[in-house]
Amino acid sequence: MKSQIKAHNPIYRGISIIILFALAIFFFFPLFWIISGSFKPAIEINSATPTLFPINFTLDNYQRLFQQPALLWLFNTVFMAVMAMALTCLTAALSGYVLAKKRFFGQAVLFSLLVSAMALPKQVILIPLLREMAFLKLHDNLWAVILPTVGWPFGVFLMKQFSETIPGEMLEAAKIDGASELRTFTSVVLPIVKPGVGALAIFTFISSWNDYFLQLIMINSTPKLTISLGIAKLQAEMSTDFGLIMAGAALASIPIITVFLIFQKYFTQGITMGAVKG
Repeated sequence: MKSQIKAHNPIYRGISIIILFALAIFFFFPLFWIISGSFKPAIEINSATPTLFPINFTLDNYQRLFQQPALLWLFNTVFMAVMAMALTCLTAALSGYVLAKKRFFGQAVLFSLLVSAMALPKQVILIPLLREMAFLKLHDNLWAVILPTVGWPFGVFLMKQFSETIPGEMLEAAKIDGASELRTFTSVVLPIVKPGVGALAIFTFISSWNDYFLQLIMINSTPKLTISLGIAKLQAEMSTDFGLIMAGAALASIPIITVFLIFQKYFTQGITMGAVKG
């Protein structure tokens, strides 16, 4: 009741809007600075008096960026992140549904192991992971970065929590109607857990895109680099060329923003469902 009174209080709403606006500017400013800097010449970037907007607008940074295999690096990263997102969402949705709605021997132990795996940092399993990728002859291959993401324990845990909300009566009705397990999953389960899949898609895409450590360990050759490794390579070779580095960073931000805009509706629904359930 008190929270409802606060929500309708003009002073409370005004303060909340001001705080949110200030936080939005705070978090948006680095992205704005990168985009603005990517259109500035080197003299203006290194000037002692910084400017918010480019005075001498130029596309030279992007022209020099595209002389590098930047588009290939971007394609590699998009392919890696999209495949990791699609496969993780599929396997996590299936596994979460089974853990939530099926009963089998060792289910509790399996779920406990899954939760325990969430506490393990990736560095702990790095050596076994490297040996496994070498055995599969996938080292220096994008699939060496994709496959370790597919079995993400957090994804399975998240989808299990969403699958708990599926009414058992609907599953029983589908079984009585003669629907197969696959038909039940696609026609009954998936529409209900779609908000969770959308939230997981954003988490997985961003996590895979930003997993610089795993990309650095698994990928070596220049044509197979991701955009993060490519920007780091440019920074190592041209440490003072901030315009070129900012252009690469601005280019790398486009797919992240695009994916979030596509899935933000499902992401918001997923948070809302969790809040209502709680």
